[in-house]
Amino acid sequence: MPPAPSDHVPLAQVARVLVAKLGHHGDVLLASPVLSVLRRALPHAEIDALVYAETAPLLERHPAVARTFTIERGRRGAAAELALLRGLRARRHDLFVHLGEQWRGLWLALGLRPAFAVTRQREAHRRLWRAGFTHFYPWPRGGPVRHTVETNLDALRRLGIFPQDADKRLVVVPSPDDEAHVDRELARRGLDHAAFVHLHPGSRWMFKAWDGARTAEAVLHLTQRGLPVAITGARDEREQALIAQILQALPAGARERVHDLAGTLTLPQLAALTARARLFVGVDSAPMHIAAAMGTPAVALFGPSDEREWGPWQVAHRVIAADGFPCRPCRNDGCGGGKRSDCLDRLPAARVIAAVDDLLGRPVKAPAEAAT
Repeated sequence: MPPAPSDHVPLAQVARVLVAKLGHHGDVLLASPVLSVLRRALPHAEIDALVYAETAPLLERHPAVARTFTIERGRRGAAAELALLRGLRARRHDLFVHLGEQWRGLWLALGLRPAFAVTRQREAHRRLWRAGFTHFYPWPRGGPVRHTVETNLDALRRLGIFPQDADKRLVVVPSPDDEAHVDRELARRGLDHAAFVHLHPGSRWMFKAWDGARTAEAVLHLTQRGLPVAITGARDEREQALIAQILQALPAGARERVHDLAGTLTLPQLAALTARARLFVGVDSAPMHIAAAMGTPAVALFGPSDEREWGPWQVAHRVIAADGFPCRPCRNDGCGGGKRSDCLDRLPAARVIAAVDDLLGRPVKAPAEAAT
């Protein structure tokens, strides 16, 4: 084995670590293995996290996290920024791991002055970033696209901390109260564990969502297999409208087997729900990543985003993407920036149904009430 580079971090000197991931829910969840790797590599150290307040519930019970610091997304003002800096300074972090591109990362590195700080390699304003960071990890250029979990872990590899496969799973831990709440809700609706499908058709970014009528075709197929469906979504009016469209497109008998929980669950409760499902069906979204964290097999629909970067991680799954679109994954917010994606709008229900059957096995005989 070749000797370690001389600029790898001396782990014995690190007593406290700050990991910053200022992104959306899925971004934070895909960074959760970084915390697990640090816990194993630095059993003597305390590991803190910095995230946007709305995403903090995903880390509430992560076993590696000592403290979670939060800040609101959007405009915050000088008072909020200074309060954050004071709170972080009091922790005296030796290592700062910045998993992002925000300028706040540089501001924090300069303000906290940890002994070691790592962020993504960048060419623009290179000298300025080198004033705050000691280590930079390269972003993949050319060659095969890597999953976001692996590119996040590159920050640690650069420091001389190498992940083991057992460290790489996504982590969400519902509380006992979350588990009990979901169990009561399932019992009230007559849903048994592993005997229903969790459907989450929407996304914060609706250009990632599938057509409501075609989603209803897939839901009808599930009910005809004898599987009730628990449908979830945010309180956002666009997601609520999509769910209403799906329900209205179903025949009455099938509609009775669909349980609408949209807007009623917290993120940890959503994790408890999907952990009890036999299968997850949905689009590229945080709930898809939560399903992977809970070990629930997933059928995931992809359009503009790249499943090689964002697909279900370390769980049995089928990714469905439309054929005949050499432009995908374009990573745009819909075709021409129009907030709708042809590659999803034209994805046939038969493809999704085939993937469901592939994961679930041979269909059972359709119950009479679902066929009406």
